[in-house]
Amino acid sequence: MKVIISVNPKAGRCSSFFRAEELLFNLSGRGFDVELLTDLDEVSAKSNRFFSEGRLRALVGVGGDGTAATLVNRTLRGVPITLLSAGTANLISKHFRLGSTPARLADIIESGKLITLDAGKVMFSAGDKLGGVGGGDFNGGGVSERIFLVMLSCGFDADIVNGVHSRREERYLSGHKRGAHISYFSYIKPILNSIWNYRYDKINVECFIDNEYVKVGDDIKWAFIFNLNRYGWGLPLAPFARGDDGLLDHVVFRGGSIFCGVFYTMLAQCFSLHRFLRAAKLGQAVKYRITAEDGVKVPFQMDGDPAGFLPAEVEIIKDRFTLLVDSNLKRTS
Repeated sequence: MKVIISVNPKAGRCSSFFRAEELLFNLSGRGFDVELLTDLDEVSAKSNRFFSEGRLRALVGVGGDGTAATLVNRTLRGVPITLLSAGTANLISKHFRLGSTPARLADIIESGKLITLDAGKVMFSAGDKLGGVGGGDFNGGGVSERIFLVMLSCGFDADIVNGVHSRREERYLSGHKRGAHISYFSYIKPILNSIWNYRYDKINVECFIDNEYVKVGDDIKWAFIFNLNRYGWGLPLAPFARGDDGLLDHVVFRGGSIFCGVFYTMLAQCFSLHRFLRAAKLGQAVKYRITAEDGVKVPFQMDGDPAGFLPAEVEIIKDRFTLLVDSNLKRTS
């Protein structure tokens, strides 16, 4: 009957404390023993302890996909996690229909079911790690290994994510009235900056097949690795990705211009027609190596938060993420 509510005060478009408190009162009225916490060290310590003692019903992340990834990174395998969506994209919440209201989530916590999902693990140089104040936890020191739940991408869109979070951090540190909260409109200026300044450096992607690494395509300028088939506003870039199949899905493109990116996006939105392009390659593997040609700094992002710069190694972790969902949910991956 123990529930821990972890509030990320910097996530999403506005403060989420009121909705978190509403969830607390709703669950308390149903007989649950609820704690609302903001310190991640306390959240992870108590969640792990209550889970080990068999007392934890759920760890609730109030935030977005970066918040969910942070909680998984900080807790033991098997800790039951669910989400009160308060981020920008909220891909996990949308994919598993967790809803956005405290009353809806309280119903799920009271009578929902647990499903087990895979996750991706990324190994990269700690010296190339970026800071930020987003839903993720990339501003600590010495971290060189990280779990993501939805997707990883390299290049243009990661450059945009870096721009969004740089402006977010500056605003937060300057005491701006909006603090660190962002919306889709927060991406407009960083998108324009990346359109103007990004160089489209070549990216080398190798996937591990038949006990050896095999190069995926030539002259790659856009690279994505998916665990779930969600991206951005729900764009089906990896239509065959499943969160429980023990595989990661890659999507790579040639073409170093914003016009190529817009074209790929339009085709992907139309029944994933991008997969028929000669300039695109889709596939699956359990492990990847991703590098930038000539040692240039190509950024990458995970679950909507800045992560660092290439090179990076990526691999699947089977059954790493336990999610509490509606008992009537039919699609569980």
